[in-house]
Amino acid sequence: MIYSVLKWITGIALHWFYGDIRVVGKDKIPAQGPLLIAVNHQNALVDSLIAGWVMPRRIAMTAKATLSDNPLIAFVFKILHVVPLRRTSDEARQQNGLPVDRSRNREAFREIISLLRQGGAVLIFPEGKSHNEFGLEPLKTGLARLALQARDEGGIKGIRILPLGLVFEEKGAPGTAVGVRVGKAIEMDSWSAADHTALTEEIANRLRGVSEIAGLPPQQNSSRAQRKDSIKERLIASAAWWGRLTHQTPVRIARSMAVKRSTNADEPAMLTILFGIGLVLVTYVIHLTIVGVLGHSIWIDFVYLVGLLTGAYWAAFEPHPRRY
Repeated sequence: MIYSVLKWITGIALHWFYGDIRVVGKDKIPAQGPLLIAVNHQNALVDSLIAGWVMPRRIAMTAKATLSDNPLIAFVFKILHVVPLRRTSDEARQQNGLPVDRSRNREAFREIISLLRQGGAVLIFPEGKSHNEFGLEPLKTGLARLALQARDEGGIKGIRILPLGLVFEEKGAPGTAVGVRVGKAIEMDSWSAADHTALTEEIANRLRGVSEIAGLPPQQNSSRAQRKDSIKERLIASAAWWGRLTHQTPVRIARSMAVKRSTNADEPAMLTILFGIGLVLVTYVIHLTIVGVLGHSIWIDFVYLVGLLTGAYWAAFEPHPRRY
């Protein structure tokens, strides 16, 4: 329930910042079965939000373990079932020159393998870090080693590695487009090699094919203009107008705050989403307080809240009728 609500909020928030999120190949996503999702990593936490919103099934995510040093983030990780992974670079800094423990992710691997055994899907960034380069950075071998271990030692059948490529028109600029391409999955049952190096190279080739080589997908045409006079379209247009009226100001303030506080290209989108959600919640409290005082009824407040949420949704998705 919490995951579904957060996914719904995420979709709206992403479309507050980006003008369009173009998804290609969604039919290639396995509906069930153990799945490892390999995603290129160019936009920090926003990459996880986009991948989570695109995937039609629930996914568990991975993140660098240092983030969980914050108690609040650690609590959120627990709720969303985020698996912390310890990076070599982070461990080296903490060890002050001492040898890095190569078994540092043993428990994380066990947790991921347990999820795969239950038929779950796990999101992994095989580059190991977010970056500002256009092309794919060299992949770490962790994903390949994990897939082989789950198959060979864990005895898990039907594991697939799904490449998911993200391409940003300009990741730090509001109103720009994002491309999401789903590639052909690697079927571990038919992958004969036991060498993680060869598997890592294959993951890199497929991931590169849906990201830097493929580029940003073209804008898709819709038939919305032909349906604009229908009753449904008029209702949607009215809801979207109400949503823009009630949400435009806090979202604009959030964007302004995000731009001023950003120190690199990774931050504007993420900060806009965080500030935007916070400011929108504040405006909701103000709206509902005023309506409650004037209406003297909890039911009027409830109906008004439903109107605010409906407006927020259609203000974000009205320009994208193919997603109705």
